[in-house]
Amino acid sequence: MKKSKFSDSQIMDALKRVEAGLPVPELCREVGISTATFYKWRAKFGGMDTSMMARMKELEEENRRLKKMYIEEKLKAEIAAEYLAKK
Repeated sequence: MKKSKFSDSQIMDALKRVEAGLPVPELCREVGISTATFYKWRAKFGGMDTSMMARMKELEEENRRLKKMYIEEKLKAEIAAEYLAKK
């Protein structure tokens, strides 16, 4: 997954500035992002604070690791089953 060049606090600051009344296109020009990026941020991080964002990212990373471990174990089980079937 591509790493964002914006920190969690920068994303939260951008979301709060729009909530305070700054127009979205103006914010996007200032920050240097597209409006689509802003709306993705709002959909994903709206209503969160910085600590919740950090926790969510930790959970996403843990989930990625667990999926990888599951796939590796499943592959080992399939190889073992193939080996036993040949005997």
